[in-house]
Amino acid sequence: MKPLGYVLVAVGVIALLYGGISYNKEHTVIDLGSIKATATEQKTFPISPIIGGIALLGGLYILIGPKKLPA
Repeated sequence: MKPLGYVLVAVGVIALLYGGISYNKEHTVIDLGSIKATATEQKTFPISPIIGGIALLGGLYILIGPKKLPA
């Protein structure tokens, strides 16, 4: 359960600070025999601040919350 808590905290902090997760996407523009041209495009996967806050609080609850689940 703890790794899930760490992942949720990290995603929550990233969502609150940066507004999303950025990644690079590379695709081939021209491919003519031995000549190949590629382009790198930076994309952002937007995450709502509300979802970031919920992920952060959920991760903290998993990490420091009660150790026993209610019956």
